Amino acid sequence: MNRISRRAFMLAATAAGAIAIAGTVAFAELPKLAQKETYKVGFAQTESNNPWRIAQTNSMKAEAEKLGHQLVYTDAAGSAAKQVADVNSMIAQGVDLIFLAPREEKPLIPAVMAAKKAGIPVILLDRSVDPSLAKAGEDYVTFIGSDFIEEGKRIAEWLVKNANGKSKIIELEGTTGSSPANDRKKGFDETIKAAGGFEIVASQSGDFARDKGRQVAEALLQAHPDADIVYAHNDEMAIGAIAAIEAAGKVPGKDVLVLSIDGGKEAVQAVIDGKIAAVVECNPRFGPKAFETMLRYAKGEKIDPMVINEDKFYDSSNAAAELANAY
Repeated sequence: MNRISRRAFMLAATAAGAIAIAGTVAFAELPKLAQKETYKVGFAQTESNNPWRIAQTNSMKAEAEKLGHQLVYTDAAGSAAKQVADVNSMIAQGVDLIFLAPREEKPLIPAVMAAKKAGIPVILLDRSVDPSLAKAGEDYVTFIGSDFIEEGKRIAEWLVKNANGKSKIIELEGTTGSSPANDRKKGFDETIKAAGGFEIVASQSGDFARDKGRQVAEALLQAHPDADIVYAHNDEMAIGAIAAIEAAGKVPGKDVLVLSIDGGKEAVQAVIDGKIAAVVECNPRFGPKAFETMLRYAKGEKIDPMVINEDKFYDSSNAAAELANAY
């Protein structure tokens, strides 16, 4: 009887230990960041093929130089696989922290987890990862960026008030699987649906690229000649759509309203010129907020799961006055 009891006890203890170990692995704390004068920091950029990305990179580099930190910079050139490899390279180089602008929500999960396993904290910039697979405060420190759902909602609310009878919408979506594309669509589509009186006649990815946006807009305008609104998830596609509208013999801003998100100088100038009706800014100046958040984390301060960048809004009422402040 004693032997059975002892065996049962040992089995129970072993099982409890296994559960405890599993729990430690599953709920391991975020890696800490020691307080130092300077840091070796990674910045894994997703691509550099548009003014927004270039402005973001320049802001990160300028702030690192200003504060005296060493910045290990990589450019994934639009490849999620390369970006994962870039993060692994940073881990091998022993950086103190990684700033990651994940190209897509799911493919960058292994990079986030590899950094965590290596004891290197990660801060996500401008795009997030799938929240069902990785969580702020557990797997990475925080997400710094804009509220993409709010951006889509704000541009939709402007449209509802200023449509002047226009109602048939072509939507040019961003990179498939990316958080800004997912959320800008959600915020816009839900607001438009709730308002009533509008129809999204076509919605297709232009991959956040000017030429791809132009090509997609050309095809969709041919398929839906009665479309009188184009909502683009970023300036590059909006500018591409303007070229497609003009190629179709129509006048952007008159025959077809163009709406955009990002707020670069070229797009704000297009608002002044009457070719874009309205633009929600997506602030690319991440450097100050990113490094401030890193230093706060090193001090042991509590960091919110999401740190929001404030975004401006441009239309005919303020574009001329704000042009000099656009990136």
